[in-house]
Amino acid sequence: MKYTSQMVAKPYFIFALVLLAGEILFGLILGFQYINGDFLFPLIPFNVARMVHTNLLIVLILFAFMGASYYLVPEESERELWSPKLAIITFWIFAVAGVATILGYLLVPYATLAEITYNNLLPTMGREFLEQPTISKIGIVIVVLSFILNIAMTVLKGRKTVITVVLLTGLFGMAFFFLFAFYLPENLAVDKFFWWFVIHLWVEGVWELILGAILSFVLIKVTGVDREHIDKWLYLIIAMTLVSGIVGTGHHFFYIGTPDYWLWLGSIASAVEPLPFFLMVLYAFSMEKQRRIDHENKIALTWAKGTAVIAFLGAGVWGFLHTLAPVNYYTHGTQLTAAHGHLSFFGAYIMIMFCIISYAMPILRGRLKGNCEKAQSVEKAGFWLMVIGMLGVTLALTVAGIWQIVLQRWPESADALGFMATQAEIIPVYVVRLVFGLMTFTGLLVYLYSFFVKEPIASK
Repeated sequence: MKYTSQMVAKPYFIFALVLLAGEILFGLILGFQYINGDFLFPLIPFNVARMVHTNLLIVLILFAFMGASYYLVPEESERELWSPKLAIITFWIFAVAGVATILGYLLVPYATLAEITYNNLLPTMGREFLEQPTISKIGIVIVVLSFILNIAMTVLKGRKTVITVVLLTGLFGMAFFFLFAFYLPENLAVDKFFWWFVIHLWVEGVWELILGAILSFVLIKVTGVDREHIDKWLYLIIAMTLVSGIVGTGHHFFYIGTPDYWLWLGSIASAVEPLPFFLMVLYAFSMEKQRRIDHENKIALTWAKGTAVIAFLGAGVWGFLHTLAPVNYYTHGTQLTAAHGHLSFFGAYIMIMFCIISYAMPILRGRLKGNCEKAQSVEKAGFWLMVIGMLGVTLALTVAGIWQIVLQRWPESADALGFMATQAEIIPVYVVRLVFGLMTFTGLLVYLYSFFVKEPIASK
């Protein structure tokens, strides 16, 4: 570790992993409830479990991004963090507010939560992924702005690199587009139109810039490839990501009351969106091929390559499968959407979190060359359990989505089943999905265990 202020990244990484464990646990609860709707009812109803599941996902990704930024920016800027104390204060405020919000979902009826948090003064609650009380949203803005201030001041006072410029662009974009969470039009079509300005332009826009910056940093460290070569790839990937991602917002504007031209714009942009992810695959494997050093932390490179491949499959391939307008007419809102969502979030954002943690955490713990060989072997087992588990979940949801379309949406006659009757028919597939979900959670436990594995003492 070159700079002592990088240590502030450690609590962010640890808390992100804790939140991930909780997020998967609630995903498993949902998996059981798809099979038996009375599971844990009325203690944890389905709508509450889903709200906690998705909100934990967003918060853990934010913690991971913040930890990654606090770790890589001092090295890139060649100076200590502008204010380590602010970073620690920000952590505790965000952690306490996040836990309080989740406990609010679990312990208080949602309507009551809206009332006691004075949502009526500035209504923002009730929308998917943005269920947080208005006061929590204001807290998120304050936390993110203080975080960006800390990062920006560090960059401004130190060396500027392509990685920090791309990272800062993504962070500023993340803060800007979240402001649309405070805009709640009465018209449902208008509401959905601007709602995607937060969700899509985060996930398929500015977050991808942050992903690219973190991936590039790790690749430089573990391959030793010239920074100039990395920079050219990064510029190309980011340019394509922004162009296709921004216009690609249109694939959410099908059939919700928006003008017909969105059918064309959304479809064309969706056909382009897989390309930057494919370039990311070529990028990661090309950097490995051209590497100048054989870094002992081999598992970090495994995560880097895995991030590129699974992000391409989840965000690229599975995204394209159902975002052409004529196809989306039948697939929108089915389990195909869930299949795409699960694999793309895992591949693009959860795996890049594992990647930076696997590189940085050993260094933060005094293991400059990475965890020992035995620990890396255990971690690799966790890697494959999670990857195979998530691919299994995705394939099961894909089958469920296609079956749902065939039974419920495709027939244009009395032969079409209702929603609940269709769900009952799909239960065997949901059982398979749950099995692979349990495999994914097992993989996470193996991954966490790897950090406690020590090299065996050689016998004399």
